[in-house]
Amino acid sequence: MNRLKYISIAMCLLSVLPLSAQTEPADGRFELLKYGHMDEWVVRHIKESGIIGGKTKTLYEVGPVRTLDGNEAYSNFGGSPWGTSNVLARVSGITKTNTTVVREARGDGACARLETHIETVKVLGLINIRVLAAGSVFLGDMKEPITGTKDGPKAMNAGIPFTRRPKALRFDYRVRLSGEPDRIKLTGFSGQEKVEGKDLCTVTLSLQRRTEDAQGRITARRVGTLVVEYAASTDGWVEAATYPILYGDLTGRPEYDAARMGLRTDLHARNSRGESVPIQETGWAEADEEPTHLCLQFASSHGGAYIGSPGNTLWIDNVGLVY
Repeated sequence: MNRLKYISIAMCLLSVLPLSAQTEPADGRFELLKYGHMDEWVVRHIKESGIIGGKTKTLYEVGPVRTLDGNEAYSNFGGSPWGTSNVLARVSGITKTNTTVVREARGDGACARLETHIETVKVLGLINIRVLAAGSVFLGDMKEPITGTKDGPKAMNAGIPFTRRPKALRFDYRVRLSGEPDRIKLTGFSGQEKVEGKDLCTVTLSLQRRTEDAQGRITARRVGTLVVEYAASTDGWVEAATYPILYGDLTGRPEYDAARMGLRTDLHARNSRGESVPIQETGWAEADEEPTHLCLQFASSHGGAYIGSPGNTLWIDNVGLVY
C-alpha cells in the first residue's frame, strides 16, 4: 500500500482556528441561537476501514436527537446552523474519522466538549501517522466526505445568513489548558516540531456584508468583530459570560490588533452555484451597516492547522446573542 495514501487520510482531519481579543460585559435581551442550548445531538456510528483497524467510531453533531448507523456523509439536520470538526474522510477507498467534539452531560442537559488531541493512523502495525487535531464548533456546515489533503478548509462552509445587529455574544464556558509552555506542530509528513507560545482556547465572531460577482467569487466587508482568547484554566464553569461586538472600522481603536482582529481571507463558503470559494474580506463596513452573514467559531487551540497542545479543552453551553 502507498504510504502517502495513509498520510493523506490523516491530513484530511483539519480544523480552522480563530484568533483573540479583550472582552468586557454587556447587558440586554438574550436570545439563544438555534440548538445553542447544546442539549440535542445527532449521534453517528461509523465503521472505519479494516486495514486501519475496522473499529466503529462515534461522531457527534449539534442538531435534533437522532442516531445514525452507517458510513454516510452528513449534512445538517433539523435546520441546525452548527458544524463541527468531527469529520468522515474517505480517501482512495479508505474510511477514517476524527472526533474532537463530544457531547457531555451537564446537569439535566448536555454541553459541548472541544478537545485537542493527536489523531493516529496505523496500518497493520507498520505505519504510524500522527496528526495534531483541534476541536471546533462553528456556525455553518462541513461537506462530507473529505477526500483529499486540501479538502479540509474548502469543505467548511463558514457562516450563516444573518441580518440583525446584536450587541454581544453570551455563553457558558469552562477551560482546561494543557499546562505546556509551548505548542507542537504535527502534520503527519514530518516529525514533531516545537511552536513557541502557550496554546489558547479561542472564540471568534464576525458579521459580514457579502457580495457575489458574476464569476461566483465572494467578497465581504467586515461589519462587526469579536475575538476572545482564554489563556488560563477556569475553576469550573463560568456562566453567562458576555462579550460586546465591536462595529465598523477597528483600525483606529486602541484595542485593535491587526494580527488577531484584522480582515481575513482564510475562510471558505459555498456560492450560489454550490462551489466552495474563499471569502475575501476587502474592507471595513460602516458602523451602522446591516450584515448579510454571521460567522462564529469556538476552538480548543489556536495558531493554525496541526498546531496546538494535546489536552487543551474548551466546554461551551447556552450560546446566544444579546440585543
